[in-house]
Amino acid sequence: MNNFIKKEIPPLTEEQIAELDALKYRKIDLSDIPEITHEEFERAIAKKRAKLREKNLKIA
Repeated sequence: MNNFIKKEIPPLTEEQIAELDALKYRKIDLSDIPEITHEEFERAIAKKRAKLREKNLKIA
């Protein structure tokens, strides 16, 4: 049983299109995000792999 109602999405106005177009050339300020070290990245990848392995073992 599907409880979702499909609604027609109205097309974008010229103003909305212009706003979106202007955003294409805007730079994102990343200065408040701390840089990650190579070691931190490696630990994150290892942790993700371990979680995936654990999940696969539980499924099998």
